[in-house]
Amino acid sequence: MSRLHVDLQGKTAVVTGAASGIGRAIAETLASSGAAVCVGDVNEAAARESAAQIEREGGRAIVSRVDVRDRAQVRAMIEETVRRFGRLDILVNNAGLQVIAPVWEFPEEKWDLLVGVMLTGTFLCTKYSLPHMMAGRWGRVVNISSIHGLVASPFKSAYVSAKHGIVGFTRTLALEVADHGITANAICPGWVRTPLVEGQIADQARVQRIPPDEVIEKIILAPAAIKRLLEPGEIASLVLYLCSDAAAGVTGAALAIDAGWTAR
Repeated sequence: MSRLHVDLQGKTAVVTGAASGIGRAIAETLASSGAAVCVGDVNEAAARESAAQIEREGGRAIVSRVDVRDRAQVRAMIEETVRRFGRLDILVNNAGLQVIAPVWEFPEEKWDLLVGVMLTGTFLCTKYSLPHMMAGRWGRVVNISSIHGLVASPFKSAYVSAKHGIVGFTRTLALEVADHGITANAICPGWVRTPLVEGQIADQARVQRIPPDEVIEKIILAPAAIKRLLEPGEIASLVLYLCSDAAAGVTGAALAIDAGWTAR
């Protein structure tokens, strides 16, 4: 797949959930376009491999082992990024996870975990990043929501709630920071070929009591216009566009990239 050409030389980015899947693709894409990148993830070993790959390809990267629910850890990640690279221009809030269960059986501690990582984590990372962007009078905040930030599916109450919350937070943020030269947008991907989705297929098969192949055919791809999973690099390319000067007028948007899943 060809990659959009955007020059991010001199910019610094923080990407959370960057050890694998969509986050890793985003970190690698931003780095290949010239940005210095902080690879943030709770899985430090995998984050180090992601950063090492960036450096093998000639980019610059540091690793931050971070639980985005933890104020002190988030603050330390942002401060270390600025200390190492001298600035912070781009924040991609991508960290996420999934639990599938009906509301009446949904574990309360898992509700707290999902909302904490995806919604509170997005807020904390943004809060501590904004002063540095404001100082530079330029910034890009890209929040990875989901098609489930736009529509709902059964058995995903915490995930759907958090992802809807991310869209609302993004719109509010866009109104607050526009005068500082900062844009804020949410990307709403459909089904992407990642370890998270592979786990969801197995979970859905268990909850729905159907084989995994039927999950893919009848639940994942049935509503879509394009009958395939998206690739992480496709999401990364949209992030890259939003970080470019060409997207300077795009803010407060919730952009679906979902193979037509929400078109019906």
